[in-house]
Amino acid sequence: MNLHDLFHQFLTDIQQTSWLEFVAVLAGILSVWFSRNENILVYPTGLVNTTIYVYLSFKYALLGEASVNFYYTVLSIYGWILWGRKDRQQQHILRITDSTGKEWLQQLAFFGVFYAAVFFSLTYLKKGFAPMAIPWADAFASATAYTGMWLMARKKVESWHWWIATNLASIPLYFVKHLVFTSVYYVVLLIMAISGLAEWSRRVKAIKHAA
Repeated sequence: MNLHDLFHQFLTDIQQTSWLEFVAVLAGILSVWFSRNENILVYPTGLVNTTIYVYLSFKYALLGEASVNFYYTVLSIYGWILWGRKDRQQQHILRITDSTGKEWLQQLAFFGVFYAAVFFSLTYLKKGFAPMAIPWADAFASATAYTGMWLMARKKVESWHWWIATNLASIPLYFVKHLVFTSVYYVVLLIMAISGLAEWSRRVKAIKHAA
């Protein structure tokens, strides 16, 4: 496919974007903006985004992404609870922190387990139930997202590294599935994830300096 064909596909697919996809994208952008600013509204806006994408992912045979968005929904409730907890002085208990070396190993193991599970599941399902699935790409986007969401709920700076990886993988994945507006959405999320990483890194340095 040459550049002209890619541009033609982009224009064609963008015109066919459903209102559901538009709503999901808007909610997702708001959610990432709130997470960058450590605002608990990341979770209610995120729930709107994830429930819509569960439906869209099943519709377009992105089963790994469907599982990711279902997982997001569950983790959003979990994160909402953690982020909302306060001490007796009504100060939020959970603070942004860096991962230790041990926690990095846990993250890599977490990613590896989910990558293997999604990859082998999609490889099996591709034979009959989901012929449009792309196991290796879908598994990578899914496993990095699983890891990023888990770390986001715990306010770990490294969550943004995993989000950056997710966004990089999702841009071409959704484009080839003709969900072009979502592909563009992941370009925006990539930029926001880089900004979020910079902001959370700045905040954790300020916390360490104040201590």
